[in-house]
Amino acid sequence: MKKKLPLLSCLPYSSAFIATHSNVPGNRKSFTSLTLKVNYGEGMDQNAMMESDYLIPVDRFDNPLVEESISKREAHEFNESRPRGVAHRAFSVFLFNRHNELLLTQRASTKLTFRSVWTNTCCSHPLKDMIPNEVDTNEEYPNFPGIKHAAIRKLRHELGILPQDVPFDDFHFLTRFHYWAADTVSYGEETPWGEHEIDYILFIKCDKEPTLNINSEEVSDYEYVSLEELKGYMHDETLTLRNEKMLFSPWFRGIMDNGGFAWMNDLNGSINGRYTNSHVFFFDPPKDHFAAYNLDSHTRETGVLQMKELA
Repeated sequence: MKKKLPLLSCLPYSSAFIATHSNVPGNRKSFTSLTLKVNYGEGMDQNAMMESDYLIPVDRFDNPLVEESISKREAHEFNESRPRGVAHRAFSVFLFNRHNELLLTQRASTKLTFRSVWTNTCCSHPLKDMIPNEVDTNEEYPNFPGIKHAAIRKLRHELGILPQDVPFDDFHFLTRFHYWAADTVSYGEETPWGEHEIDYILFIKCDKEPTLNINSEEVSDYEYVSLEELKGYMHDETLTLRNEKMLFSPWFRGIMDNGGFAWMNDLNGSINGRYTNSHVFFFDPPKDHFAAYNLDSHTRETGVLQMKELA
């Protein structure tokens, strides 16, 4: 029987400030004021957050291009002139229970991008102009406090997990992946959407499973799985969950194929830093996530901005 999901009514996040933006001649974006956002995302749908969330564009070395901002919509728009959108910071949280089972989530069917795919516990973005600050520098390796603050914020927004159930110091950074993927599954080979991220991998183990209060606009289902169960769901075409074949996100597939299974197999070592490194590893998506305008001539530099391109 499919789980009955508790719905999100009001999930107050610890008070956070975000700068409001206005256009100023000669300057792409200007920060004019700080506005108190008590409940991140409250009263906003997917389209509204596409405009109000300002992401962190990065260069090929994952240096944040902090002088300028780019909206979530701009970063995720794919087309012939911008075939991989704009590279930006992201994170992927892997939350485990005391049995070393991973909490998988299924993205809601109403999401604008990558609808109904299964993935790791929480996948989202650190934002500009937040308090606590979510913009890290490379010099903050391996702690990356901003990424962890963003993870706590989004775990509450998407899953209703209280901050005290996922303490800041219990998050463990492993590595970063630079990847891109066109959302051909939702929209076909001329898709207007995709992902292009430098994705920070965070592991956290909770001896007591956090209480979930699911935001149905973000998540439609969830399941704790063991390592062997996950391998089966990902690799055995005959296996289903609640009579449905599980379709996995391209970033999750890439993460698991590039170390994820080994990290789960040695979860204690992963949490204790055995695999933590400062590298940024690149992977292309599976071929089914190439749009018609994604060409063999494109390189890992495609869609990666330099400072002069933001002027």
